[in-house]
Amino acid sequence: MSFIDSNKDLSKSERPPKPEGGVKNHNKYRKPKPWDTDDIDHWKVDEWKPDFMPAPLLEESSFATLFPQYREKYLREVWPLVTAELGKLGIGCELNLIEGSMTVKTTRKAIDPYIILKSRDLLKLLARSVPVQQALKVLRDDVQCDIVKIGGMVRNKERFVRRRQRLLGPDGTTLRALELLTECYILVQGNTVALMGGWKGLKIARRVVEDTMANVHPIYQIKTLMIRRELEKDPKLKGESWDRFLPNFKPKNVQRKKVAKEGSEASGGKREEKAYTPFPPANHQLPSKVDLQLESGEFFLTENQREQRKREKKETVAEQKALEAKAAREAEFQPPAEKKLKKKRNRDDDAEAKAEEREAKQHLTELKDKFAVEGKKKKSSGVALDSSASDFII
Repeated sequence: MSFIDSNKDLSKSERPPKPEGGVKNHNKYRKPKPWDTDDIDHWKVDEWKPDFMPAPLLEESSFATLFPQYREKYLREVWPLVTAELGKLGIGCELNLIEGSMTVKTTRKAIDPYIILKSRDLLKLLARSVPVQQALKVLRDDVQCDIVKIGGMVRNKERFVRRRQRLLGPDGTTLRALELLTECYILVQGNTVALMGGWKGLKIARRVVEDTMANVHPIYQIKTLMIRRELEKDPKLKGESWDRFLPNFKPKNVQRKKVAKEGSEASGGKREEKAYTPFPPANHQLPSKVDLQLESGEFFLTENQREQRKREKKETVAEQKALEAKAAREAEFQPPAEKKLKKKRNRDDDAEAKAEEREAKQHLTELKDKFAVEGKKKKSSGVALDSSASDFII
C-alpha cells in the first residue's frame, strides 16, 4: 500500500478535513503515532554504556586545532590534566609547540564512538581561552558547546566593539544574567563567543548573541526570558499561546532636529530669488589639459620643443632649490647679533657722587645764611649796601 492511500484504513471521523478554498492542508497525510506520548522527554540524552560496543574501533579518527601564541604557557601547564582525563575515555592527545597545534585521536581503548567529537570541542574551547576546569565539562553527555563567530557580523570596528561590550554589560552584569537564564557558560573573547550548556540553552544564547550584534539590546531578550521562566511554572498555560504576556519591542526611528542654515526658510530668513539664465556660469567647468596647452601655446610645439621646455623648467627649479640650500648652509656660519650690554655703575662711584651732592647743598645753605646775617648787620648800622660779592666768598 502506498503512502498516499494510507487514509483508506482510517474511518471518516479520523480522516483530516479537506482544504477549503484551495488552501493546502499540511496535516493531510500525517498519521497518529501511538508510541509518541506526552510522557516521553525528547530532550533526554541516554547514557552510553560500555557493553553497547563489544569490539574496539576499526579505524583511527583524529582532529587537530591551532591555538594562539599567548595560550602556549597556560596549555603547557594544564596539558598533563587534559591527558589524564582523555586517557580515561580512551583518547590520545598531543601538544605540538613548534606548529602551535593540539591533536586528539582514538585508540583501541575507546568505548564511545562519539567521544572523539567531544574531544574536538574540548580543543576548540581551550584554544578560545576557556579555563581547563570549565572546558573539561564538555566531555559529559548533557553538556554541549557552540562557537559563535561575531567578527564578520559588523563591518565598522568601533561599532563592533560597542555592541560586543553590550554583551558584557557594566561589570559583567548582563553576561551573568544571560548565564543564569540560559543555564550556559558564556565567554566573550576577541572575535568569537564560546557557549557551553544544554541544547535549549545554547539555542537561546546563540540567538541573543546574534541579535545583539544586529543592534538589538540584550536587555530586551533578558526581560522576555524572565517572563518565559515565570510562565513555565504555571501548568494551566502549558497548552496556550504566550504572546499576550510577552513584551513586543518595536524599533523606534528617532527623528533628530536638523540645524537650519542661515538665510534658509527654516531659520526665518527669506530665500533670495536668482534670475534665470540659460547659460552655465563661467567657472562651472574647469579647463581641460588641452585648453591649458592652447592658452600657453604648448599645444603647437613639437615633441623636442616640449622636452626642452620641461628640461629648462626642471633646471630652473633645481637652481632655485640649490640657492635655498646654500643660503641655509651659510646661515649656520653667520655670527649672531651682539647684544648691547648696559654699563653697570659701580657702587663706590654712586656713593662718592651722593656725598659730593650733599656737600654742595650744605655749602649753598651756609652761603645763604651768611648773606642774610650780613644784610641784617648793615641795615642796623645804617651803612649803604654797596658791598661787592667778594666780601661773601669763603
